Amino acid sequence: GALAEFVVTRAMQDWRKFVTEVGHLEIAVNLPVSFFEDPHAVEFLAGQIPRHSAFEGLIIEISGRELIRDIALVKQTARRLQMFNIGISVSEIGAEWPLLMEMDEFPFVEIKIDRQYVTGCANDRLKQTVCRRILELADGFGARTVAEGVETRADFLTVREMGADLIQGFYFARPMEPQKFARKVLGRSMMAQA
Repeated sequence: GALAEFVVTRAMQDWRKFVTEVGHLEIAVNLPVSFFEDPHAVEFLAGQIPRHSAFEGLIIEISGRELIRDIALVKQTARRLQMFNIGISVSEIGAEWPLLMEMDEFPFVEIKIDRQYVTGCANDRLKQTVCRRILELADGFGARTVAEGVETRADFLTVREMGADLIQGFYFARPMEPQKFARKVLGRSMMAQA
């Protein structure tokens, strides 16, 4: 719990710094489902939300494997978080995607396709089939899709052609310190706006 609170607090501090440099910037934080076992977790997150016109919401990423283990808690939490403009992204969706089809409601804003099905999908029909099924599932629920683990141009073009809303991976950049991110990525977007 303490580590999760530290991560959220730091992410919000970084967001406040970045927004003064470039304006709107979406932010997502990975948290374990166990964080939401604390009855004050939602109130803590709501208290971290910036009161700023450029803030369009926070995304909390929860592993699909964890979602399946405690689906009732995650669904209840997602409904409560919606009141504070906080959405839940279900990440690392792969082999368990058929279990999501059985849900009568889907209070999540995003589905992220697991990198094991994205990496190398340009040359693998089975991976492409799984990716397409997950994209169809997300579309049926009205959720945004993210293809995780794109490392090559071929995979980028393949998932883009399949219709992923967002694409992430080492093809674009590796994880980096906030200061380097500000210089490298945000600096690049500021030059593009000029």
